[in-house]
Amino acid sequence: MNIEMIRAARDRLDGHVRRTPLLNSPFLDEIAGRRVWVKPECLQHTGSFKFRGGWSAVSALSPEDRARGVIAFSSGNHGQGVALAAARHGAPAVIVMPSDAPKMKIDNTGALGAEVVLYDRATENRDEITTRLAGERGLTLIKPFDEPLVIAGQGTCGLEIAEQAEEKGIAGADVLVCCGGGGLASGVALALEAEAPGLRVRPAEPERFDDMARSLRSGRIERNSELSGSLCDAILTPQPGELTFPILRRLAGPGIVVTEDEAQHAMALAFSRLKIVAEPGGAVALAAALFHGGEIEGEDVIVTVSGGNVDAEVFRLALERFGS
Repeated sequence: MNIEMIRAARDRLDGHVRRTPLLNSPFLDEIAGRRVWVKPECLQHTGSFKFRGGWSAVSALSPEDRARGVIAFSSGNHGQGVALAAARHGAPAVIVMPSDAPKMKIDNTGALGAEVVLYDRATENRDEITTRLAGERGLTLIKPFDEPLVIAGQGTCGLEIAEQAEEKGIAGADVLVCCGGGGLASGVALALEAEAPGLRVRPAEPERFDDMARSLRSGRIERNSELSGSLCDAILTPQPGELTFPILRRLAGPGIVVTEDEAQHAMALAFSRLKIVAEPGGAVALAAALFHGGEIEGEDVIVTVSGGNVDAEVFRLALERFGS
């Protein structure tokens, strides 16, 4: 992985991806005790940053590989990103999803033209299903985070953050990134290393699924003991990626871990103060900025709201509990 791959991905994404803004609210600043700048990737196509990586990977395939089609495994956001990218390139797509994924994500993935294959997390092996289907149909696998072309696509978010921080006169700040396997965090970290070295990535994760934070502390890849059971479904992964972890071990600061209540509270505040919809996993970086200020230094902090694909009932409960 290198900055040239990210710049090449930016060229392929030009005209196809949304340049999401950098938002600010004095109400959030007061809670956090510093200026909070929010990068709302929930406004990206398909409702999350994952479209960047999906387009980057699909657009780099040969015409022959695109014609055969692509396959991905995903709890929802990566699947939707790949599905839309494939549809716009005229490529068939198969998305392998857990049967307990949010209904919105399952329905949307199918609506984008992909064939959805559901599996039971407790009794079936996702990798075996994906490998079998790829072999039988000649499909190209697009992994959700441990794939260079996907990381490069996610890194384009970091290029935008570097440009926007410069526009606002922010030379030094922590950049809190919602983190599952580390595709977004590692891509952003590589982009910032080249374009804004005063900005440092900090992974944000939900409690009980803080494998990246633990891995950064120990210096080796740590695995989660559980694979499900959190509202933050979008960023639940077994362990950091083999490609992403070395990047973050070199470039990232310590991880920050938030509770589900804090993530829900951040969802409600993002809605009331910024008028954006965040899913629980997409709100953990904002929660870290608002409720873990003692772990952050400096007058400014930049956060990603990485996704907004939340079922209506989950969103309603967050607003009922923490809405003003």
